[in-house]
Amino acid sequence: MENVMIVSCSEKAAALFSEILTPASVCQITAVQSCGQARRLLLERDFDLVIINAPLRDESGEAFARHAALSVLSQVILVVKSEYYEAVCAACEEYGVLTVSKPINKTVFWSVLSLARSARGRIKKMREENTRLKQKIEDIRVVDRAKCILISFMGMSEQEAHRYIEKQAMDMRAAKRAVAEDILKTYEN
Repeated sequence: MENVMIVSCSEKAAALFSEILTPASVCQITAVQSCGQARRLLLERDFDLVIINAPLRDESGEAFARHAALSVLSQVILVVKSEYYEAVCAACEEYGVLTVSKPINKTVFWSVLSLARSARGRIKKMREENTRLKQKIEDIRVVDRAKCILISFMGMSEQEAHRYIEKQAMDMRAAKRAVAEDILKTYEN
């Protein structure tokens, strides 16, 4: 993980988390003392991991943990007092927030950190695949619009329009979408 944000009103706890993270190849650690500061910082840049030491001065930390887990590609670890662990874990679990109870056991924290890394990697791959599939769907839409134009203006059948776009793409050594966009530019103007 490259960038980590620690949200803790206790400087001692922030220093402890920094100490734990140092051997984990973390490049940049940013510490803030309130959820308000953390929310503003999340608007400015992304973090690989957000560690929240609850409670905080301006809120309990649960709402911010859910917000951070939903709004960015960060993994979130929420550290809470042991008496609140069960309730907080149940409230935040469905958002993908990893919850750890105090006092912090370094071995347990390292395990949770490992889970966070693994989950972040899987989520990142899934988002990349999702983006690729959305692009593919958009390409198909553009090609289909171009086919409709060829059918309307050139009197081609659907198969002829499809073959025409494919042949143009092969002849020009271009993507079908590029050929389709040229057709759209020509006939839609």
